[in-house]
Amino acid sequence: MRQISRMFNTILLFWTFAVVAHSQTSAPAAITITRGGVLLKGKLYISEGEGKFPTVILLHGLPGNEIDVLGLGAKLSEAGINVVTFNYSGTYKSQGQNNFENTQKDIQAAFQFVHQPENISKYKVDTTRIYLGGWSYGGGMALTYTANHPEISDVFSIAGTDHGEFFREYRRNPGFKQMIDTMFEQLAAPSGPVRFPKGEMPKDVTEQMIADGDSTIDLRKSAPLLAQKNILLVGAWDDVMVTMDHHILPLYRTLKKYQAQNVKIVTFQDNHAFTQSRAGLVRTIINWIEAITLEK
Repeated sequence: MRQISRMFNTILLFWTFAVVAHSQTSAPAAITITRGGVLLKGKLYISEGEGKFPTVILLHGLPGNEIDVLGLGAKLSEAGINVVTFNYSGTYKSQGQNNFENTQKDIQAAFQFVHQPENISKYKVDTTRIYLGGWSYGGGMALTYTANHPEISDVFSIAGTDHGEFFREYRRNPGFKQMIDTMFEQLAAPSGPVRFPKGEMPKDVTEQMIADGDSTIDLRKSAPLLAQKNILLVGAWDDVMVTMDHHILPLYRTLKKYQAQNVKIVTFQDNHAFTQSRAGLVRTIINWIEAITLEK
């Protein structure tokens, strides 16, 4: 239980860290993404210069924050890559409620946003070079979306949660279950920044999620759908939340089992928030995008 307590304190530290706004070299543009009648609040880090730019749709962890994802938006835009971030449905000032299904719809709305003619012109978007990526919860959701959308070919996941493994650990480990239940209670509105639908906390949906063998939130089961994609998996050896042993390496090995030719794994000696490796993380993403551009 002492180890579980340390993990819980670490999670709270990362949550606090994620919510704190980082100083930016230039202010991002405030944007509103429309998903049906639901308005999602976000930021767009705009590259400067002539011509059109590759654009990354970059997904937060949960709950995320109202600024940036690990400071990547600001740094990638300095390198000539636009970055779109947004708060998921039911978090912070975005409307609606938060669950897996709505997150997937949110991602689709973000793709529609960057393909709108007025936004292509305003933000100089190169629609032939749009990439999806995310951190933690967002990494898992990016891979899930990619598995379900054949038109998406390029995705990166930074310490991305395999939610199939998450729910298996929740069921088999009482200490982990207690920690997650406490964390979600603290995240939940009105005291926290997330509005969960009634009856959709982990304690309510775990058995259904595990029983749903076709559910693509279980990334290892999605491997046949992902094997033909360009995938970058980034992990941290000292990550106690999304561990290399339970999340990153099993997914990588399963993708290779299904003959994935374009999956790359990069690791850092760091924690879940990559606090010591931000420069290396930025360079890794830039190199991956440049390699894909050269191949095409």
